[in-house]
Amino acid sequence: MPSEVVQRDNLIEMYRMMVRIRKFELKVNELFLKGLIPGTIHLSHGQEAVAVGAVSCLRKSDIILTTHRPHGHALAKGMDPRKLMAEILGKKSGCCMGKGGSMHIADVSLGIMPSLPIVGAGIPVAAGIAFAFRQRKAEGVVMSFFGDGATNTGAFHEGLNIAAILDLPVIYVCENNLYAVSTPIKNSSRIENLARRADSYGIPGITVDGNDVEVVHEAVREAVKRARTGRGPSLVECKTYRHGGHSRTDPATYRPREEVAYWMSRDPLKICRERLLGKGYLSEKECDEIEKEQEKVIEDAAGFAVQSMEPEPEIALRDVYA
Repeated sequence: MPSEVVQRDNLIEMYRMMVRIRKFELKVNELFLKGLIPGTIHLSHGQEAVAVGAVSCLRKSDIILTTHRPHGHALAKGMDPRKLMAEILGKKSGCCMGKGGSMHIADVSLGIMPSLPIVGAGIPVAAGIAFAFRQRKAEGVVMSFFGDGATNTGAFHEGLNIAAILDLPVIYVCENNLYAVSTPIKNSSRIENLARRADSYGIPGITVDGNDVEVVHEAVREAVKRARTGRGPSLVECKTYRHGGHSRTDPATYRPREEVAYWMSRDPLKICRERLLGKGYLSEKECDEIEKEQEKVIEDAAGFAVQSMEPEPEIALRDVYA
């Protein structure tokens, strides 16, 4: 159990945002099956506690870098569900005018840098942005999200090493959902807890329950505090589980049924809801009302996206050069 660092209203808002992300991802899946989304999609339902717990520690002026599975992070950082849904459908009203799609989303005004679908690509970029903060004497911090598979890339080692050497204000958040596409992490790493790799760079590393939003928040909160006070980067490994396959082309049949059942029983929304009820923060009725409220938000976003205009061909040439 986490210590009492999350106040009642904050925990309720975390639950509300996790519900929003869950309903958003399920709606994206529905629209994809209707043939309304070009390309493929990589959904984050099941991993909501990581995005919400981590991003809730940031300020609007702080920066996040995300991955090929970016929807939850963007929503947690404040992106308008309408703009995000429209982008995923390739519409002009999307956050990138329909040019980015599901894997290339951004809203720099909210501190959401363009998502980078190449595995591990955002890790050294985060160090670069943090260095820019240092040079400009700005107070911001940078948060870089990546999966367990990224810890076996050169970008991971180079990025963490330079951030450590320069004491840069970066929080590296590893969303360890146990699989790099279909490869179990146990088949590609000899260590059980990937946060131990932080020792190689002389920075703090911690492994936490990535399905408990309060636990994630508490760990990341300390890492953010460290970064803001000039004490350098940290690595926070959050063990979690995606409810679906890697992408829409992946039925995830490589995962043992017993394993899937275990992680489904540890649904982050269920854990948070039970805690809200147990602490007397909300009643069953109030929790249900939040579910209905967010259902309306996402239905509105979907309706907006479906009805939005397609981008004109000449938009493809806009914003190519600075």
